[in-house]
Amino acid sequence: MNAVPDNFDPNEAVIDLQGVWKIFGTRSAEAMEAIQARGLTKPQVHEEFDCVVGVADATFQVRRGEIYCIMGLSGSGKSTLVRHVNRLLTPTAGKVVVNGTDIMALGEQELLKVRNEHIAMVFQNFGLLPHRSVRDNVAMPLEIRGYSQNARWKAAEDALALVDLSDWSEKFAHELSGGMQQRVGLARAIAADAEVLLMDEPFSALDPLIRRQLQEEFMRLANQMNKTTLFITHDLEEAVRIGDRIAIMKDGVIVQTGTPEEIIMNPADDYVMDFVGGISRINLIRAHSLARPRAEFEAEHGPLTGEETVVSGNDTLRQIIVKAADSTGPIVVQDDDIGTSGVITRNDILNGVILGTEDS
Repeated sequence: MNAVPDNFDPNEAVIDLQGVWKIFGTRSAEAMEAIQARGLTKPQVHEEFDCVVGVADATFQVRRGEIYCIMGLSGSGKSTLVRHVNRLLTPTAGKVVVNGTDIMALGEQELLKVRNEHIAMVFQNFGLLPHRSVRDNVAMPLEIRGYSQNARWKAAEDALALVDLSDWSEKFAHELSGGMQQRVGLARAIAADAEVLLMDEPFSALDPLIRRQLQEEFMRLANQMNKTTLFITHDLEEAVRIGDRIAIMKDGVIVQTGTPEEIIMNPADDYVMDFVGGISRINLIRAHSLARPRAEFEAEHGPLTGEETVVSGNDTLRQIIVKAADSTGPIVVQDDDIGTSGVITRNDILNGVILGTEDS
């Protein structure tokens, strides 16, 4: 499977969407012109042109090796958006670039090659062929590429081993549980050895325990194989658990993008705030987000004594609480490069637990 290349650049944008619009309806081109000329809203587009705006001016980049989650309620446009990356849907306007290739400029055969070799998609409904064995389902992308039976079966067996299904390779889909079928879908994406994974709510139909197990398994595999992943979900807890960054959508619009910590501590509006209200912050918020500048603290409380509890900037709120349990003074945030980088008070800890920020 993929090894990290010598020229690996984690800041390189593998998926790059610029100003993507998707308008459904027979008058979509007219509607797009009217939006650009007159700034029509989604309801106005529907009323005037009988068209539906599925995605509105979406712009984002996914870095190499990153798990980028797009989340929102049903009808928010998240599944519509992800289908533009491999051009299952063609945008009404905008640009889609994957690994430096303009997806919109590809001919039919070139597009099929990209879909088969460079972009793998895992759906919620598994997409397994009932008349094929588990091994043959996993090997199917390689069969399409013309690999020999021995080569594709070897790749399939290797992929099944990664998802703990080696003993099930000769079974058929109806003989597997839902969680096992989803593992087969993931193994198929692994066997294809594509640089990019598109995952459209792959775990949402599973029981909570199985879902959590597959989340952990997926995160391990994505990290191990350095896959660039666009992960669609309606569940913020799943997005927070899996995502390096999250984009939240509403009515086709990306309303906020950031790390899980940034979104939970600084929701952009009431819509996002409703999402984050029930999320536990104790294992997410880190010391550097709670700390106030040392000079500000000392101006109010006097100089530090050197006997304070010390934590790292990356320590979670739970770790801070454990370390500070036996003291009553402030907590110093220590940075290896610059020394003391901030101070956390008891009130800061309480605000982190209850609200996420002092003024949120």
